[in-house]
Amino acid sequence: MAPFDQRDTLYEMHASLCKTFANPWRLRIVEALGEGELSGSQLVETLGISKSNVSQHLGMMRENGIVQARREGGHVYYRLSNPKILAAFRLMREVLLEQLERVGEYSRLERERA
Repeated sequence: MAPFDQRDTLYEMHASLCKTFANPWRLRIVEALGEGELSGSQLVETLGISKSNVSQHLGMMRENGIVQARREGGHVYYRLSNPKILAAFRLMREVLLEQLERVGEYSRLERERA
């Protein structure tokens, strides 16, 4: 495979991963699992959405390698598959907070001019 083809493949994988994070509930799941492993029922309780909804999101996240699952008795426990996922999540959150701060600062300056 030529280097350009490899880059294209990487871009496609990156886009697919980003699509997985294009849902606020899946971002909430990442945040919750950032604290450690949780069962499906714990995620339902934490998020306050239906079991089927949580299951659907977790299924997509498993398919894209974001979470891993293990079964213990009658429970399935989930965890982030790689700690770098949480680091990337937190870095993006910092970027967004900085953008909000800048917008807030610009809004304040505009109000003072008026």
